[in-house]
Amino acid sequence: MNFVSHFTDELRKIPIFIRSRGSARGSEDDSIAMTAFPALGCGVKTKGGFTGKVSLVVVLVLVIAGMTMAQTGVKKKRPLPYEYGRVVLNNFSEKAGISPVVFDHWLHRSKFTCRLCHVDIAFAMKTGSTGIKALDNMKGYYCGTCHNGKMVLQGTRIFESCSKKFQADDIKRCDRCHSLGKNVKREYDFAKFTERFPKERFGNGINWEKTEADGTIKLVDFLEGVSIPRKSLSVQKDFVLSPKLEGHPEIIFSHKKHTVWNGCEPCHPEIFMGVKRGATKYTMVEIIEGRYCGVCHGTVAFPLLDCQRCHTKPVQ
Repeated sequence: MNFVSHFTDELRKIPIFIRSRGSARGSEDDSIAMTAFPALGCGVKTKGGFTGKVSLVVVLVLVIAGMTMAQTGVKKKRPLPYEYGRVVLNNFSEKAGISPVVFDHWLHRSKFTCRLCHVDIAFAMKTGSTGIKALDNMKGYYCGTCHNGKMVLQGTRIFESCSKKFQADDIKRCDRCHSLGKNVKREYDFAKFTERFPKERFGNGINWEKTEADGTIKLVDFLEGVSIPRKSLSVQKDFVLSPKLEGHPEIIFSHKKHTVWNGCEPCHPEIFMGVKRGATKYTMVEIIEGRYCGVCHGTVAFPLLDCQRCHTKPVQ
């Protein structure tokens, strides 16, 4: 029996009393007893034998809500390689009459470490939670840290994001970021830019770990006047995490591979409270919901579809 049939049968069993006009308290004597639901037609029968129709709105709402809750999952559309990790920022844009910002992680991660942006520059890890305003950029915060028209990276001057001096011709510069729904020509083409990068199956289709290790990209992790010089902590050795599912390949976790991009601060203590192995308990359900490893994996880092990237050690 499907859900709708079951739901209909259950409705037929329930007497519903509706207060009639003139009734002060809606007692059973002056109420309408709904005793039948033929084909969800909501037949209504009174003591006097009158049969009418009751609006289907409430019943249909209940049916739709029940069907929604009955769904166990939905297969989502996988983003195209150049779309993976894309973030749309719209805290204030449309309210100000301009298009939302489209931010491509792939371009920025090819030049900077995650730690630099999410620790030193202080971008939050959740989309939209930083609450960036144009005035912040003008003062040199957030995007304006680099996009100030002065910084030079790899021989290229980085364009100014938001300027106090605005002219009509500047709208093209605004469109470089505020591009949602617009046909804006990108300075960097994803396919051409990444054609020599080592490839993998999912996400951007790029093995970013290998791309950095091979020296194909050189990551910037320090900005003068923004970053604070600090001694690096000693990197822990790789260790094994045993899955709860018996016979499933064990997880080899590498601090070294993660700290190249992240350092320690993005993960500890906000995402992983403990720094001792095994101190933080979590499940795949929580990871899929975007917690723990799922903060990055599935949004920017390789997605959870790529099981063998983590579950690499067969059980002996």
